[in-house]
Amino acid sequence: MHKYIQSLQNSTIKSLLLLKEKSRARKKEKSFLIEGQREINLAIEGGYLLKQIFYYTDIITIEEIQSLTKNHTAPIELIEITKEVFQKLAYRDTTEGILAVAQSKDLHISNFLVSKKNPLFLVAEAPEKPGNIGAILRTADAAQVDGVFIANPKSDIYNPNIIRSSVGCIFTTQIATGTNQEILSYLKNNNINIYGAALQASAPYHNQDYTKPTAIVMGTEATGLTDEWLAATTQNIVIPMSGVIDSMNVSVAAGILIFEAKRQRGF
Repeated sequence: MHKYIQSLQNSTIKSLLLLKEKSRARKKEKSFLIEGQREINLAIEGGYLLKQIFYYTDIITIEEIQSLTKNHTAPIELIEITKEVFQKLAYRDTTEGILAVAQSKDLHISNFLVSKKNPLFLVAEAPEKPGNIGAILRTADAAQVDGVFIANPKSDIYNPNIIRSSVGCIFTTQIATGTNQEILSYLKNNNINIYGAALQASAPYHNQDYTKPTAIVMGTEATGLTDEWLAATTQNIVIPMSGVIDSMNVSVAAGILIFEAKRQRGF
């Protein structure tokens, strides 16, 4: 049966607004919103289960939706909405007339699996800004790292702003979350060399050997890595800089370090 919603007061729409705006609602429902054709396609390719699709027919057709979701393994409820409702739900200025409700994955480190014998990981300790997290995930996708670990996460990974700023790369890279100790234990138990971006007791990043199992660890822009990580690193590394300040955006720094590792591994 064809469903059509035109009221902002509809209970389903109110629930979607909570998913959009509240981390607590996303965690309770184990669901989150995805906006845009590229992001939805990447989510499907990444093995995410879509529950519902909401669409505005002046922008996207049923045929386009069917083509977009042809590789989805389970039925999806399709619900048509009005322009007013769509604009209320959308969080992008430029839009494609489609949103999906997807089932969250349990990203805890205990569920993380990697079969590669010589992995390259990127670790971010306590990142707070969704834009930085999204940019880090874009870097991770570009470098095809084997996993991104978010230690002591301060932001909900399924925050719409992270999905938007990552341009869907949240779905293309393995992500794991956990406490500092949980992620440190995983790295040590798997004999991963740990290189922490830090000013203290550091060596130039380009003089290190990243051809063995490696994790590159980034701290926050405000305070850097905590003592817990600094005490556990194989080597602290620094990017030589010639400017007045002694720091740069965390996602930019992550890109420099990760791609040095990729260069050493022959890309």
